[in-house]
Amino acid sequence: MEVILAQPRGFCAGVVRAIETVERALEVYGTPVYVLHEIVHNRHVVEDLKHQGALFIENLDEVPSGAVTIFSAHGVSTAVVEQAERRRLKIIDATCPLVTKVHREAQRYSRHGFEIIIIGHPGHPEVEGTRGRVEGRVHVISNSSKVAGLKVEHPDRLAYVTQTTLSIDDTREIIDALEKRFTIQGPDLSDICYATQSRQNSVRRMVKDIDLLLVVGARNSSNSNRLREVGEQNGLPSYLIEDPDDLDPAWFSGRPRIGITAGTSAPEAMVQRVLDRLRTYGHITVGEMEGGFETMHFRLPESL
Repeated sequence: MEVILAQPRGFCAGVVRAIETVERALEVYGTPVYVLHEIVHNRHVVEDLKHQGALFIENLDEVPSGAVTIFSAHGVSTAVVEQAERRRLKIIDATCPLVTKVHREAQRYSRHGFEIIIIGHPGHPEVEGTRGRVEGRVHVISNSSKVAGLKVEHPDRLAYVTQTTLSIDDTREIIDALEKRFTIQGPDLSDICYATQSRQNSVRRMVKDIDLLLVVGARNSSNSNRLREVGEQNGLPSYLIEDPDDLDPAWFSGRPRIGITAGTSAPEAMVQRVLDRLRTYGHITVGEMEGGFETMHFRLPESL
């Protein structure tokens, strides 16, 4: 069996920053440090940070007054920030800077009197955080078929922003549908983060050379699911796996060329564990795509 590793794959700069924020906070403030929601969408990362002393909570009411509290990489609403301030919590914001950029973009449109459309998945923490940063009417749409039924109050004053972890192709389709129906302003595809785009593009480059695609990532990871979809859209059997235990040896029968990529919150150590499991199925050779190395780096929050 021949295995080709996508490049780039795995952690992006925003995820590295978020994880390092929790680890540094534990060093500076000691335990306990509270983290609102999963710091990133990967249970293995979360479990590792738990072992280091982080306490993950779903509601700020669970946090003692004045305690150190970290917001996840996905961002939070203004209401959550205000609640934390009322509780006099020591806030450390690990929101990805690219998500913060979307918040500011949506707020700027709103201040100028635009009704806001968020292209993204309803209920996703990033989308809910962005929605909660905007005063006034906000719509969320996840596919182009929803555009025809969209009811807006000000069809001549519309603007859109996008979730950062979407499929490039699907987002383009939604933007095209919006532009056909409305006069609308927006950032085109520039809100989709560099890492999401580059990982999708690397899968597109490898599809002609493989028979099956494995995406290492969490099931609730938007960008990991989009990678699996890229494989499927190119006619490949494509599977999203969280760890080696999700592998099924039957997948590989008659498929000698395997491509592996990883979502932006999936650690490289998990990719290596998957390779170790594949070696138990028989002899494999492992190669890596050329190029695609990333140099993006985000500084830690100023309080650290």
